[in-house]
Amino acid sequence: MELKHYMKELGAQVDEALDRMLPGEKILPQRLHEAMRYSIFAGGKKLRPLLALAACEAVGGRRRDAMAAACALEMIHTYSLIHDDLPCMDDDDYRRGRLTNHKVYGDATATLAGDALLTAAFTTLSDPEHTAGLDPAVTLQVIRIISRAAGSLGMVGGQVADMESEGGLEVDLPTLEFIHIHKTGALILASIKAGALLGGADAEILARMERYGEAAGLAFQIADDILDIVGDQEEIGKDVGSDQARGKATYPALLGLEESRRRAIELRDMAIEALEPLGEAAEPLRAIARYIVDRTR
Repeated sequence: MELKHYMKELGAQVDEALDRMLPGEKILPQRLHEAMRYSIFAGGKKLRPLLALAACEAVGGRRRDAMAAACALEMIHTYSLIHDDLPCMDDDDYRRGRLTNHKVYGDATATLAGDALLTAAFTTLSDPEHTAGLDPAVTLQVIRIISRAAGSLGMVGGQVADMESEGGLEVDLPTLEFIHIHKTGALILASIKAGALLGGADAEILARMERYGEAAGLAFQIADDILDIVGDQEEIGKDVGSDQARGKATYPALLGLEESRRRAIELRDMAIEALEPLGEAAEPLRAIARYIVDRTR
């Protein structure tokens, strides 16, 4: 399949839906809503929404049934990037090819824009306008999956473990995998599970989707670690070399570049293998797994 066209098509649909779901820039407080939109519409891969929509369709569901969840996932991911970039965290100047939120709006507004995006995600997930026609029990399950993945047992917990590993501390492989699985992998896995559930997946297919999400999520972060060393800043759109400068725990730091690449490819193949019973409908997910490892940005 032509993944570039697929990603562009779905990305445009997600942007259109986000535009409807978020407050406009003219609604008070205007500066806050402008800051939220500055980051949410800054481009980016929109990987998590794409995974949710592709998972929904792979199990026979309708794209529109997973759109609210897809948008909520992008809101949560974008909030996490705004906060990660703050001076008290990673202190980055560029994200997605332009100045980070706090560089434009200041630390306080950036912090609040992130807070507002996080809470907007759950307004979106629970809005009757977006959940009409869906099984309420499935909607509740999806809300729980996404909220757990975003919190202390998922993304936030992984971020804390990542911060605690900085400064040249000795980090073993289990600790490194904990960081990656929680900081990045949890929300990617939640995207897959949410999309599959909203598409009507049964227990057997959901288990296969979970295996795909776990492998793809870890592969994504390993690829990010590699790009921080070998990537081009202009192409990536954010600062490179920052992980090394802060002494962060990464796969290349622990295992070396070649072993890290080998591990990412192994995880990619595991993700693709998990989709075997789904046939042609899962081809977008297979293409995304390849893209995760082969990307240059």
